[in-house]
Amino acid sequence: MADTAVLADAPADHGDAHGEHHSSTGLSNNKLAMWLFLGSECLLFGGLISTYMLYRGRHSENLGPDQLWDIPFTSASSFVLLMSSLTMVLAVSSAHRRNLRNAKIWLAVTATLGSLFVAGQVYEFTTFYREGLGFTTSLFSSSFYTLTGFHGVHVTVGIIMLLSLVAMLSKQRVHGDKAETVEMVGLYWHFVDVVWILIFTLVYLIPA
Repeated sequence: MADTAVLADAPADHGDAHGEHHSSTGLSNNKLAMWLFLGSECLLFGGLISTYMLYRGRHSENLGPDQLWDIPFTSASSFVLLMSSLTMVLAVSSAHRRNLRNAKIWLAVTATLGSLFVAGQVYEFTTFYREGLGFTTSLFSSSFYTLTGFHGVHVTVGIIMLLSLVAMLSKQRVHGDKAETVEMVGLYWHFVDVVWILIFTLVYLIPA
C-alpha cells in the first residue's frame, strides 16, 4: 500500500520535475533523448550486421556455421529474451497504473530473464572457443564475436539499468514521472530484443 502511494505522487510532479519539459514533438526531453540515442544505436548495429554479412563466408571448412551452430539451444535462449519483452510490458503497464510494487517485481523478472540470456551466450561462446573458433581464427569469427558480443554488452547494460531502477524505486529516488522513467528503460530493452531478432534471423537461420 505504501509503495502504491509513493508512485501516486501529486500531479505537480509531472510538470515541475527536472527534464519533464516537452519538446515540439510532444515528447518529453528525456524520452526524445532516448529515441535519438536508439537511432544512433541503429547505425552502430547496422554497420556490425553489414560487416558480418560480408565476411560470414570467410572461414575454414571445419569451423563454419554448419559445424558450430546449435539452433535448438540458441532458439531457447532467444525465446527467453523475447519473454523478457513481455515482462517489460507488464512492468510499464503496472507503472502507468501507479502500482509500484508490481512494477518492481516485473522489472526484476525482466532482469532475471536477461541474465539467463547472457549466461546462455557466454556458454555458447565458451563452447565455440573450445571447438577452435577464436576471435582471430577467421574474418567470420571476428565479425561474429564482435556483432553478438556487442549485443551481449547492450543486454548487460540493460540488466544493470533494470536493477538500478528497482533499487531507486525502492528508495524513492526516482523524481518526476516514474511511469515515464520505467517506460524509457523499457524502450531500451525492447530495442535490444528487436536487434536480437534480426541478428538471430540473419546469423543463425539464413545459411551463408
